[in-house]
Amino acid sequence: MLTMTNISKVYRSEMVQTHALRDFNLQVNEGEFIAVTGPSGSGKTTFLNIAGMLETYTSGTYQLDDVDVGRLSDNGRAELRNQKIGFIFQGFNLIPDLNLYENVEVPLRYRGIKAAERKRRIERCLEQVGLGARAKHLPAQLSGGQQQRVAIARALAGEPRFLLADEPTGNLDSLMARQVMELLENINKDGATIIMVTHDPELARRAERNIQVVDGQICDFKLYQGGLEKQRAGAEA
Repeated sequence: MLTMTNISKVYRSEMVQTHALRDFNLQVNEGEFIAVTGPSGSGKTTFLNIAGMLETYTSGTYQLDDVDVGRLSDNGRAELRNQKIGFIFQGFNLIPDLNLYENVEVPLRYRGIKAAERKRRIERCLEQVGLGARAKHLPAQLSGGQQQRVAIARALAGEPRFLLADEPTGNLDSLMARQVMELLENINKDGATIIMVTHDPELARRAERNIQVVDGQICDFKLYQGGLEKQRAGAEA
């Protein structure tokens, strides 16, 4: 479904070359829930941006539903992204002057979806995240966890094959984070494929599969966790 083979990403300036990803290999199957963890600067967000076709890669191959992404034009990538991918961001990215219904509606309008179909999708997705009764509320009238639920509804309304979540619980307290995670788990059980970047090891362990990115490459989860535990033990000694 999603296959990256020997993906490398190099950022170049006049004096320096920075390797964000090095020979990155990953296969994601339909219906999986994958958590991506790793230290700051390890390449997690670069990977997610490439997966979402928000960034291009320097070398390697990336196939999404048997489409070779590297062969697409900018417009082709944008069209495939709109058809296949939904995004959930740490900062919610809601428009403060629009109510919940209108926030979920914005990307559907850009896609040219007719009003009746927009209404069906918006109402269904707001109900799915438990906010159907608050469709006319503004974002400022909601808690942080509720705002993230609206962001999830907005992503789901596009009926994507993939949900890419970048630190979706990063701005939430532990209770709200668990509630959002439970919602994502339910969405995954309904068939959505989810790739989530997170710094929270407790939430990561709840995903079906964990991958750790260190220095732009995937490393073994148990070795990575063991290294963190040794660092904590040394700090406490």
